[in-house]
Amino acid sequence: MSIESRLSELGVTLPDAPAPAANYVPFVQVGDIVYVSGQISNGPDGLILGKLGADMDVEAGAAAAKTCAISLLAQVKAACGGDIDRLVRVIKLTGFVNSTADFTDQPKVINGASDFLVEALGDAGRHSRSAVSAAALPLGVAVEIEGIFQIK
Repeated sequence: MSIESRLSELGVTLPDAPAPAANYVPFVQVGDIVYVSGQISNGPDGLILGKLGADMDVEAGAAAAKTCAISLLAQVKAACGGDIDRLVRVIKLTGFVNSTADFTDQPKVINGASDFLVEALGDAGRHSRSAVSAAALPLGVAVEIEGIFQIK
């Protein structure tokens, strides 16, 4: 089954790849590896703002992380010239969680992205990962995730 078909079954349509917000490129390809710049939590209603441990719970944070994963796949699709089925596997995610100093469930938040990628891609979605706290993220978003992917 194609990746697009699987995403469709999950009710997910990849948006156009978000444009960079500053002086950087959204992805860099080196051989068969694509490095995708950090994608911020952004849903159909706009930016998903909040600070975990203050005004956002883990479930809402995980939902925000899922939107980052969707944007990561949109960037990979752009890197593949529109053919997301060139994606071989997710190699690594680095997730940043806008959280209070005493919040310690960053991994549970980033699971929103990890679980979605495995659900959408199967074994190709399994990846190495880091989940870290940040005192603040751009524009006040709840989550930012960058990724490394292998394509063919």
